[in-house]
Amino acid sequence: MHSRIIERISATTKTPRERLLNGSAILLTALCILTLANFGYNIAVARILGPISYGHTTAVYTLLVLTSSVTLSFQILTAKIVAQRSTAELQALAYREFHRWGWAAGILVSSLLLLFRNAITSYLNIPAPLLIILLAVGTTFYVPLGARRGYLLGTCSFRHLGSNLVLEALTRLFGSLLLMKLGFGVPGVIAANAAAVLVAYLFARPALSDLSAPECTLSFDYREGLQAAVFFAGQVVINNCDIVVVKHFFSPGSAGLYAAVSMVGRVVFAFSWSIVNSMFPIAAQTHDRKKDDHGVLGLTMLMVSITCVIFIVSLRLAPSWIWLRLFGPQFGTIGGADFRHLLILYALSTAVYSLSVALIAYEMSRKIANTGWFQLLVGGAVVGGIYLFHSSLAQVIWVQVFMMALLVLCVSIPYLITLFRGGDEEEKPIVPGFVKMRRPVTENEVIAEFLKTDFHAPEFTQYQSALHDLVVTPDLEHEGQNKVRRALFNVRHRSLWKQLPTDTEWYEAEVGTKDLERIRVFPRAQWRRFAAGDFDLAQVAHRIVDDRYRSGASATFLAKIDDLRDHSNEDYAAGAVLLIGLDERGPFTILDGNHRLVAAMQTSSPALNRFRFFCGLSPNMAQCCWFRTNVATLTRYGRHRVWHYTHDAEKELHRVLQHSGTNAQAA
Repeated sequence: MHSRIIERISATTKTPRERLLNGSAILLTALCILTLANFGYNIAVARILGPISYGHTTAVYTLLVLTSSVTLSFQILTAKIVAQRSTAELQALAYREFHRWGWAAGILVSSLLLLFRNAITSYLNIPAPLLIILLAVGTTFYVPLGARRGYLLGTCSFRHLGSNLVLEALTRLFGSLLLMKLGFGVPGVIAANAAAVLVAYLFARPALSDLSAPECTLSFDYREGLQAAVFFAGQVVINNCDIVVVKHFFSPGSAGLYAAVSMVGRVVFAFSWSIVNSMFPIAAQTHDRKKDDHGVLGLTMLMVSITCVIFIVSLRLAPSWIWLRLFGPQFGTIGGADFRHLLILYALSTAVYSLSVALIAYEMSRKIANTGWFQLLVGGAVVGGIYLFHSSLAQVIWVQVFMMALLVLCVSIPYLITLFRGGDEEEKPIVPGFVKMRRPVTENEVIAEFLKTDFHAPEFTQYQSALHDLVVTPDLEHEGQNKVRRALFNVRHRSLWKQLPTDTEWYEAEVGTKDLERIRVFPRAQWRRFAAGDFDLAQVAHRIVDDRYRSGASATFLAKIDDLRDHSNEDYAAGAVLLIGLDERGPFTILDGNHRLVAAMQTSSPALNRFRFFCGLSPNMAQCCWFRTNVATLTRYGRHRVWHYTHDAEKELHRVLQHSGTNAQAA
């Protein structure tokens, strides 16, 4: 108990990189023991039972691993939520909630296995439904075990977590040896696996703090749970679907050979996953998005790469006779396959996939990640590919190599863009201090102010006469007018507004000259040309008058800026400027008012008092492509654009106008 407390206290005094190295060292040490135990288990089962029975046990055990998508979802979600809680009491609250849900999920999954036991037995060509019944018993405890291990991971209790993993592996090994010696064969091995899960669950019990405020409740974004489920569903499909499909298509002997190949080849993923496990809570605990976080990612990728290279080189140098000695001579006479060649090929596929997992897990630790959905899609493509191409075991593995290369390429695109640009604007130090928020305002008021400055646009021509007063002199207390203005606004800006998080809160702000350093222009269209990767307001305003950047730019765009600058000294109200950001510190992105504010910046003394500034703040603003542009946010934008094209905004406006009784003859 005291050692765990000391471990948690000392962890907070180390830098993220030091904690990553320390946690990785502990988990890698545990994994070395675990790997030896799993090797012993697989070799013993293969030698004693032979290829056919070994194929049966591996297929059933793979089903247990497939259910681990639920287990690991609870583990990673518990780890992230616990890591982000500031007190031991709140961490205990989070764990208790997820542990209770884990039991419910475990019972549900076990019930489904029992219900479909005969169909599963037939598909996998295994001897009896009893094996599925034993598997269901273990699954009941396997899912809540994920919540317990997630708490250990979230509190960086790496020693306790590592010892628990080793305990499960040793129980599986010695339990299987004992039951096989007693003559129970394949059912005995499956029973030992179920017993190992039960023992691990009992010994993973964490030491929790008492809740000082039992009336408090756990609150978190439920999309966290969805992304964890999607991520591990994809991971489990990619790591295990091949064994299930091979068991279906190939002879029992070839399926047993492939099971041995996959067991050895996936050791590289197990080592890589221990490094990613160490990185996850460390990245999740950091909220300020400093450069050091990218250092943690870089160190993780380096460690994973070195681990993969060492393992593949070792397989290449190891002589073929070693594997025949370990597994038995029967494995060298099946189908004429080159065991070592298959091992190296499988390890290559797993190594490439390990790099993808590190990138996806890092993104998950810090925000809602859409790359998990792409991983799940690739997992489905792997299954489809094996169904199409399975003339040999080597061809099955080549399908996976190709798909894993595609996956790592796609998930690395955002990081490659940042690398080629030499960094991105989000990594700049935040200007000290805060922007003063004068008062909270409603979304109706913000939309009304937005329309005032935008009502001259061509899209609104047919409505400018009939709805002039409703836009220019809005009555914010009139709900009918608010509905009309929102519908009118959607004619031109629905796809833009839809990107904002649903929890965005709006304020009227007081922006001073020093606060301009916190503001960035809109990352789109002509603004990208002048930004060249740096969207800082002052930088863009300077480049717009620089002939080197003006050459080839849109004449209409430049004329608009020049016209606004020429009139900036006149005594007039410049209208509203809409900003979006995470919090009062910034940085902020201009959602509306880019041209007017840039033109004002080009004068000797910007008259900011002529503008009304409105700030939309949300802790989830990084999901908006206008605030942070990457593959995930652009994918979200693309989905909304598709919906926008299928939704007739003008038809909706006419319906609202008719319902409100507003005179809109021009419409």
